[in-house]
Amino acid sequence: MQMHHRGYVSNDPRIQPAAGYGIDRPNEIPDEMDVLIVGTGPAAVAVTAQLAKFPNLNVRAIEQRNGRLEVGQADGIQARSVETFQAFGFANEIIDESYRNVEMAFWAPDPEDPSQIIRTSRAPDDATGISEFPHIYVNQARVLDYFLREAVRAPGRIVPDYGVEFVDLKIDREHEYPVEARIRYTAGEREGEERTVRAKYLVGGDGARSQVRKSLGHKLHGDASMHAWGVLDIMANTDFPDYYLKCAIQSHEHGQILLIPREGGYLVRMYVDLGNLDEGDAGKIRSTSVKTMIDTVNKIIAPYSVDVREVAWHSVYEVAHRVTDGFDDLEDEQRGELSPRAFIMGDACHTHSAKAGQGMNVSIQDGFNLGWKLASVLEGRSPESLLSTYSEERRVVAKNLIDFDKEWSSLMAKPADEWEDPEELQRYYVSTFEFPAGFMTEYKESMITTGLEHQDLAKGFPVGKRFKSAEVIRRSDNRWRHLGHLHEADGRWRVYVFADAAAPALEGSPTADFANWWATSEDSPRVKYTPAGGDEDALFDTKVIYQQDYTEVEPYAVPAAYKPVKVPFGLVDQNQIFAAGHGRDIHAEREISRDGAIVVVRPDMYVSGIFPLDAFDEISEYFAQHLLPVAK
Repeated sequence: MQMHHRGYVSNDPRIQPAAGYGIDRPNEIPDEMDVLIVGTGPAAVAVTAQLAKFPNLNVRAIEQRNGRLEVGQADGIQARSVETFQAFGFANEIIDESYRNVEMAFWAPDPEDPSQIIRTSRAPDDATGISEFPHIYVNQARVLDYFLREAVRAPGRIVPDYGVEFVDLKIDREHEYPVEARIRYTAGEREGEERTVRAKYLVGGDGARSQVRKSLGHKLHGDASMHAWGVLDIMANTDFPDYYLKCAIQSHEHGQILLIPREGGYLVRMYVDLGNLDEGDAGKIRSTSVKTMIDTVNKIIAPYSVDVREVAWHSVYEVAHRVTDGFDDLEDEQRGELSPRAFIMGDACHTHSAKAGQGMNVSIQDGFNLGWKLASVLEGRSPESLLSTYSEERRVVAKNLIDFDKEWSSLMAKPADEWEDPEELQRYYVSTFEFPAGFMTEYKESMITTGLEHQDLAKGFPVGKRFKSAEVIRRSDNRWRHLGHLHEADGRWRVYVFADAAAPALEGSPTADFANWWATSEDSPRVKYTPAGGDEDALFDTKVIYQQDYTEVEPYAVPAAYKPVKVPFGLVDQNQIFAAGHGRDIHAEREISRDGAIVVVRPDMYVSGIFPLDAFDEISEYFAQHLLPVAK
């Protein structure tokens, strides 16, 4: 974390000074605003925390509950989500309080006595090193807490308006604030009172029964498996040896359990197979008692048993796989002619089983995808057409999620006597690990994602996929730093300049030539799009990574473009210069050409383009598709 460049900071530097609408933020919801966020689920809080970093935007978030979520439905947090938490500033804290998954055990009927189960195998978590971040488990409520805390710490100081529900909306594109939303107070002295407010954009993150989705005329399409599962969050005494490991447990005739240890060392979640639903009397199985679920658990895990001492939360649900027919307010024939004004995210768009641990994780990425785009458009940095990429990108992700979850949930429900090979489930889990970990998302070519023409220059950073971090030495303090961990959720573009083989120099090399063009040319995106009077890296966080050992890199030999000046004191930032060292080399680790390459990463951490060091025209044309020049 960088600090003091605006003046000495003696208090907690993670709490930024209030600014704009964050100063003396009114309690009353205004009649007009830039963005109205409906809900405080995972997608909605990601947007809230992102937009709070832009205090000149008037943003409100409403929630029909009277207060924070206390018992969360989701608990599995994949590594991609933890990467995102790092960008928002709370990865280490949430890791510390979470259960960290390192291994999954698989149990199946004993061939010699099928009435009892035995451990058949173990699979390590992320054996191939997809991410340096862990797979963790913690109550969803805590994830929401952290995002909302960051929203309060940010300059915009956004705090949800609890006890307010969304009723319906109308859109009048001729109005300065096109979205007319009807809201209703659900608690306090104003309970039952309705109001009409207007917003430039409305974001619906209000869950599977989304009223925003209904108001937009969209529906969830798909099917249900007609298979029911019970969910128990319990504290118990047991002789089951893997009680504090993630386990897939298959019995001979009593069904399956997916066991998920939870944070704190005592709490465990169990997804308990309750069998097929009777279409004529589905309500019967949905009302299964806690006692019946616990009895089923003990039948499944025989010869072991659990003595349940406390049930913290429980539910029964039917597996359904559904995707909405629209992620915003536009019809397909309107795309390209109009820009969206209302959006839906998370469970409002896609519903599936809980056992693959994807609901909260994919929802967070929905919110991260949309949040920076809204900020860029509202602050005048990008055209409204940028907002159409949200639906284009996230609909594909949702479809892929449903396809994966259908396969995974059907395998989890498959009776033991139908398995030809008891290790088939483990093989599927290992072979598909990259998808549930959150790293299979690959955005296609668009106004913000280039083609693959220059992929060979940086094979380890696939265009359209998330930026996979690696360690480099920061020359300012000669410390190992994970390059991707310096990415903040601040709406800036990352421009990673992987240098050619020449030694650092102020001129005469491709790396120096790019720096001089980047800093001075009227065609340079940094010159065209960076607001005057602020930090030189206000929009483009530009870092250079030299091939030389750090002992051979001197900051005075590095061009000024890689040493941005900060306001108000004109301090030169020397923390953006990196190099190899101690036998390690990111150019080799990520298969980066020794001729150098430029890797552009968008604000939500996905690689959006790779360019040669001398591709000045290509770089200019790329950014011209989605950025607007600023007045100088």
